[in-house]
Amino acid sequence: MSKDIANTLKVLEIERVNHGISTGNSWIETHGTILSSENPTNGEIIAEVKSASIDDYELMMKNADKAFKEWRNWPAPKRAEVVRLIGIKLREYKEVLGRLVSIEAGKILQEGMGEVQEMIDICDFAVGQSRVMNGFMLQSERPDHKMYEQYYPMGIVGIITSFNFPVAVWAWNTMLAVIGGNVVVWKPSSKTPITAVAVHKIIAGVLKSLNVPEGVFNLVIAKSSVLGDNFLEDKRIPLFSMTGSTKVGKHVAELVSKRFGRSILELGGNNAALVMPSANLDIAIPSIVFGAVGTAGQRCTSTRRIIVHEQLYDDVKQRLINAYSQLEKRIGNPLEESTIIGPLIDKSAVDAYSHAINEAIKEGGKVIFGNKVLSGKGFEHGTFVVPTIVEVKNRYKIVQSETFAPILYLIKVSSLEEAIAANNDVPQGLSSAMFTTSLIDTEEWLSQRGSDCGIANVNTSTSGAEIGGAFGGEKETGGGRESGSDAWKSYMRRQTVNINYGKTLPLAQGVKFDI
Repeated sequence: MSKDIANTLKVLEIERVNHGISTGNSWIETHGTILSSENPTNGEIIAEVKSASIDDYELMMKNADKAFKEWRNWPAPKRAEVVRLIGIKLREYKEVLGRLVSIEAGKILQEGMGEVQEMIDICDFAVGQSRVMNGFMLQSERPDHKMYEQYYPMGIVGIITSFNFPVAVWAWNTMLAVIGGNVVVWKPSSKTPITAVAVHKIIAGVLKSLNVPEGVFNLVIAKSSVLGDNFLEDKRIPLFSMTGSTKVGKHVAELVSKRFGRSILELGGNNAALVMPSANLDIAIPSIVFGAVGTAGQRCTSTRRIIVHEQLYDDVKQRLINAYSQLEKRIGNPLEESTIIGPLIDKSAVDAYSHAINEAIKEGGKVIFGNKVLSGKGFEHGTFVVPTIVEVKNRYKIVQSETFAPILYLIKVSSLEEAIAANNDVPQGLSSAMFTTSLIDTEEWLSQRGSDCGIANVNTSTSGAEIGGAFGGEKETGGGRESGSDAWKSYMRRQTVNINYGKTLPLAQGVKFDI
């Protein structure tokens, strides 16, 4: 292990073997098997976690249930003060935590620190939101009646996160959940457990200083064979927020809904960028390349498809090849400043990359750049790949699915209508973008006939969403919304109130009931 990585772990108080449960300020000694976290760059073990057993989980859940009964009584602005100070603490640790994200998830350093900035931003957002979690005054049809809506916390919120955003998605969910009076139980990806441990080490001092009940901020690291379906079936958890694949999301939805629980699902994306005849290619090309190769194509908002009008097709194709030809020399260790593309998370992701390209070729696709797994000095671990461009038809089976790798499918169309139809003709519906300077194209794209995705952009990338907007998608993306706008309502139960302050009993709809 390099001195730089060892120092990062030391600053964050990461031990060689860490406990698998935190209830906020305290760590519970866990009794499960050892879970090792592997550096995707070189295969070295970063650190290990003694995973949780079922008995350990039960102890944590008792703390969470007890904490909720107290926490829900704290005024929302007081709860938000905890979040505010967490945001300040994250500012202090932004660089070192961002470095750990890069080490464990393989993101380049700029992206690692950017992810921590997302955590800081949602803290700021949640602090303001805490004072405006308002309901609505409604007009009653009955005289001397008041009717309004109000929101209350649901209880324990389960948060299941993926490796590609190992800390930001936790923050998106947690900060909104806790200002609303909920408590959270976080189960991170088994591929990135150490960043989760680090986050809880960072926030512990804040929780202690403000006397936050033990059990409001919970972390459980456990194997799915120990804590899997039984976690989803736990009736003490009325709401789950889950980020991951569509396949896993379907399973989560089935198990949680079977007991009438609620789910916020952030699942697969198959995001397209449409390039229309009037597009400014000086904006379009960098945006597409960033969206396609950022995080080595392992974002749910990564650009997977580029749908290009035939008038610009040859020009766009050549510009993309020219841009991609500059990338290979900048693939490498994500901690180096010159690197813009790091490794895939593991060798199974490399296999998925190769499989998808081969399937596209079998269906008639033509590789015009890439299709290469790197080897040699610095690439011995076998997790580095060259971003790839394949000319395809939108109907190809492999194009209809999401591959978490830097593969860009190039599709030619002859009209705006055909472009929008191609964008929508996939099972997923997360992010989308159109590049155009035409007002008519823009408004058609953003109309009810346009993009059917949860995010529809114009002249910017499918990737890199701000926290201020509600984040999520339609169809097989799951329909959930996290982060900004009014996403806080997803973590609350809604109550309609009717008050009769008169001296008679008028009934709704003019019903007469005399006794």
